[in-house]
Amino acid sequence: MVIENRSEILLESGTNEIEIMEFTIGGNVLGINVSKVSEIMMPFPVTPMPNAHPAVEGVFKPRDIVITVINLPKYLGYTESAEDEGKDLFIHTNFNKMHVAFRVHTVVGIDRISWQAIQKPDVTIYGGAEGVVTGLAECEGRLVTILDFEKIVADISPASSIQLKDLEILGPRERNEHSLVMAEDSFMLTEMILESLHTAGYVNIKKFNNGQETWDYLTSIKGDSDIYKKVSLVMTDIEMPKMDGHHLTKLIKSDPVLEKIPVIIFSSLIDEQMRLKGIEVGADEQLTKPEILNLVQTIDKLVTRNDSLARDEP
Repeated sequence: MVIENRSEILLESGTNEIEIMEFTIGGNVLGINVSKVSEIMMPFPVTPMPNAHPAVEGVFKPRDIVITVINLPKYLGYTESAEDEGKDLFIHTNFNKMHVAFRVHTVVGIDRISWQAIQKPDVTIYGGAEGVVTGLAECEGRLVTILDFEKIVADISPASSIQLKDLEILGPRERNEHSLVMAEDSFMLTEMILESLHTAGYVNIKKFNNGQETWDYLTSIKGDSDIYKKVSLVMTDIEMPKMDGHHLTKLIKSDPVLEKIPVIIFSSLIDEQMRLKGIEVGADEQLTKPEILNLVQTIDKLVTRNDSLARDEP
């Protein structure tokens, strides 16, 4: 099963909606953003890899790409029940420029919901800030647990995530007072990005957990005479509860005051189709996680452009 309507979904711009594919493991209903899914596959024979993480079954090559298989029930610690026997599917995903298949039991279907309807989980119940549950959503009476697949892959393969050493090529950096605004809901990625930006000299950063909080802040200060000094640039993830990054970008670029502020979309989902959507909502740049060096160099370029706005303020 290939996700044939994926391009149509991705090309709808700024609606603040998400398509969730529901699947089950041990009777638990879980969810993944359809934008991450390439296809649903029957299981293939897998070739084990030496010294792999316990949840990594190995690899297979169905066509022209090698795909890593992660046993999601094993990673999550779920016990297979008798009713799960014989139920087995691969969800083939593509994000962070990686192809990974997650073994699950069944696929329920696809639901479209507003990001406003997705709630952040209680950190005291769902593993704290380091947990892999990114949101909870109610779909047709079912409570769906949406997983943070970037966190899962980063746990299994830390080298696939943001690497601070990539910034060494920049050499020594001076302190930079430009004011950056960041919208990112993942605790793990927030810490990595902040550490990287601090290393690059950017120490004046306001961080928000979703697009709605970011938008509320921007609208609260847009009447200030020094607005372009308070916000030199906005960087945003795409997947966030309450308001996603595309809707946030669309709001910023539709505002006669805020539209001048550069916006970078920094997401694991950037591909050709998603890039078209970002262009449609007005993003100045779109970068793929975990390319932290590219992010810093792009920020350097855009905040310099923003300096002329700050100088022209009355």
